[in-house]
Amino acid sequence: MKKTGIFTAIMVIIGVAWLFLPLSENDTSPKTDLEKLVLTGSSTVAPLAAEIGKRFESLHPDVRIDVQTGGSSRGVNDARSGLANIGMASRALKENETDLLNFTLALDGISLIIHQTNPVRSLSKQQIIDIYTGKIANWQEVGGNDAPITVVNKAEGRSTLELFLHYFALNNTQVKPHVVIGDNQQGIKSVAGNPDAIGYVSVGSAEYEAMHNVPIKLLPLDGIVASVENVRNRRFPLSRPLNLITRAVPTGIAKEFIEFASSAQVNDLIEAQYFVPVAH
Repeated sequence: MKKTGIFTAIMVIIGVAWLFLPLSENDTSPKTDLEKLVLTGSSTVAPLAAEIGKRFESLHPDVRIDVQTGGSSRGVNDARSGLANIGMASRALKENETDLLNFTLALDGISLIIHQTNPVRSLSKQQIIDIYTGKIANWQEVGGNDAPITVVNKAEGRSTLELFLHYFALNNTQVKPHVVIGDNQQGIKSVAGNPDAIGYVSVGSAEYEAMHNVPIKLLPLDGIVASVENVRNRRFPLSRPLNLITRAVPTGIAKEFIEFASSAQVNDLIEAQYFVPVAH
């Protein structure tokens, strides 16, 4: 009995002492003090925001940047509702969005693209309108092969669609697409995989892929070559800002991230994705 009592007392002392031991340096339990920033929206801005986020995380080990796509409309709506700390939009704010704030990271253009093997070198503004509204249905009508045109259009909620429609003075109900896609990569793959397709995507994305042996080519617009350089010098007629959106003046880590993303510290990341930096 005495031995049992002594043993029990020793175990109680050990248990109490264990409670006061410091955590081991090798403790691998998850840390709960990480600060998280959620960005949602434009599929054009998202890859750039993700790269900027990685660099920001390297300078702020206690911060995690979560980047989600879904289109510019989602970015605006999520920023307004508070579902995201920061929205992403590859366009300027509209008149009914003036309650929000925007911060421009870079400039981009929108280019019509066709397959590299397509003999067509250019299309007039009216020809593009006629193709997208179904009035021109065969490439032969615009100097190409005798083949039906596959019209690739953007999905609702994409700022690329909105800008395309605005520039060509069209309503989406007038467009007669054969394929509806979401992000730039889907558009590029759709055209690269179909010699008779036509689509429109980010100039930066298209120029990058064309230079890396993806079989597409960019069509000029109003006689201006579709290139990052012409977006940079403001000559290309169909261009847009790439923005971060907030519903109020940013504070704390959101403010730090936006200032970092808008600074010359990320110009190399912007140029690596063939966009045009605005910070000097």
